[in-house]
Amino acid sequence: MREYLLTLCVAAAVTYLLTGPVRKFAIAWGAMPAIRARDVHREPTPRLGGIAMFGGLCAGLLVASQLTNVGEVFRISDEPRALLSGAGLIWLIGVLDDKYGVDALIKLGLQMIAAGVMVLQGLTILWLPVPTVGLVAVTPLQGTLLTVALVVITINAVNFVDGLDGLAAGMVCIAAAAFFLYAYRIWYGYGIEAAAPATLFAAVLMGMCLGFLPHNLHPARIFMGDSGSMLLGLVLAAGAVSVTGQVDPDAMRLFSGSIRNAVFEMVPVYMPLLLPLTIIAVPFADLVLAIVRRTWNGHSPFSADRGHLHHRLLEIGHSQSRAVLIMYFWSALIAFGAVAYSVQSANAVLVPVVMLLSAIGLVVLLLPRFTPRVPPWAQRLVPPRYRDRVGARAQAPEDRRAPGTEGEPGAETASATASQDAPPPSSPASLSGLNGATAVGDRHRFAVRRKIDSRS
Repeated sequence: MREYLLTLCVAAAVTYLLTGPVRKFAIAWGAMPAIRARDVHREPTPRLGGIAMFGGLCAGLLVASQLTNVGEVFRISDEPRALLSGAGLIWLIGVLDDKYGVDALIKLGLQMIAAGVMVLQGLTILWLPVPTVGLVAVTPLQGTLLTVALVVITINAVNFVDGLDGLAAGMVCIAAAAFFLYAYRIWYGYGIEAAAPATLFAAVLMGMCLGFLPHNLHPARIFMGDSGSMLLGLVLAAGAVSVTGQVDPDAMRLFSGSIRNAVFEMVPVYMPLLLPLTIIAVPFADLVLAIVRRTWNGHSPFSADRGHLHHRLLEIGHSQSRAVLIMYFWSALIAFGAVAYSVQSANAVLVPVVMLLSAIGLVVLLLPRFTPRVPPWAQRLVPPRYRDRVGARAQAPEDRRAPGTEGEPGAETASATASQDAPPPSSPASLSGLNGATAVGDRHRFAVRRKIDSRS
């Protein structure tokens, strides 16, 4: 465990230290695309954060190869080399896309090629544990197709969810933490060396995300771009492929005791089929909904829009930070709930706890829909957004009108001049003093700030 923690810390430190210089390089290189209609940030922000992440990946694997116990992974398996080859290719594609833009279909084909590079070097699915059937061996063609499909789906799921500051990095970090606990238990608890590569991949992936998050939290100073989101998706998929298709369930020796106990003990065997889906459940759901929505509307599945889950949370009324925390909560609940069930499947307390947390999550999710009715005597005790504005205006005395408003000469001229001088709420001039990445839509009403004339 100490060696895995050391690898995690090295990957996090290198990623964190490289992100600052990478940001300056992205600005100098011009990797700051103009704000698009679907973006939620209001000023150009440099991309190419994936360069720092790739540096953290290389540093983490390099340090791990020199350690006593974890270094055995590089001597008994070619999976780390396969991961590094595929990651280098997908990272290069992402850098070109962040700078120049790559067509969606071309990018999809290159993602398949990157997955095929990993398959050619041994990182592929060899068998599948199927419930009620047992261990089913797959042909090389079937294993290649399954591996490429899982890698491409995971890459695009992470890429689709990368829409808010810190969202993709945080969700992948949560998924990697849950995956690390599961793979480490198989490697250390059952003594299966084939699970060591997946454990190492999860540790390095956590380090990459933790090192990048301080620069990417709201308001973000740099975005990971496709070079980062596709890299995270590929590393996450590589760990899932390794533990799903490389670990032999028969080596766990779980077939003992009564039939009922054997059924519960076989949960870790079947869990590799579900865990890769649970750790990316939220991004995968967003991916499926986006494809269905765009196809239903007659658009290409690869055309961008503002209908993702995080966009819906912003439309409901959540702030960007709260929307990110809600996505974190659901990702952690699903991923860690699945891992906990694989360990304590016979525990009767686990399901009620998950249901209770789900109910709490639903209440928080729908909180902006509920407008509390505050009695008149408590109007001054609550924040302004919860006060009854209609009642406050009705109770306001009429003699508090400012001079030159109503009934005085020149009022219409003054109001017309003020309306002409004041920029519209959504214009760049009124938003020039704001930074970060916050959604701009009909639900936001930015107060118009008028410049103070210093000469008067």
